[in-house]
Amino acid sequence: MGLAGLISGLVSRRTASLLAAAAVVAFAASAHAAKHPKKSAHGAIAYEPTSRATGYSYDFKSAREAKVEALKQCRDPACEVVLSFHNACGAVAQGPGKPFAVTGATRAEAQTKALRLCGHKACEIVAWACTK
Repeated sequence: MGLAGLISGLVSRRTASLLAAAAVVAFAASAHAAKHPKKSAHGAIAYEPTSRATGYSYDFKSAREAKVEALKQCRDPACEVVLSFHNACGAVAQGPGKPFAVTGATRAEAQTKALRLCGHKACEIVAWACTK
């Protein structure tokens, strides 16, 4: 066997070893993902502007369950779900006009966006919630 054959054999073995190692890592990562899927968390905010009654929920398995819980907590028969969110945060701002409900990646982002949309000095956050 010549030098070229020896080098070719070494490169092939090294490539095969690297491919085998990559396959093991990929298999382990997919097994971990299958055992630990990303949790799906739903939340909702219910609100009634006249009485300013609020209800909120977070970390529910479905949007429907989150909405039902938010309405239960609101304790005003006129409450309505104004915001539903998934793996996020939500906030509701109220000023002299209508309420503004928005989502954000964090509590601060959701509240900032809600107050900016509300756009009045008298606006305030009346409710917020975040999934974990």
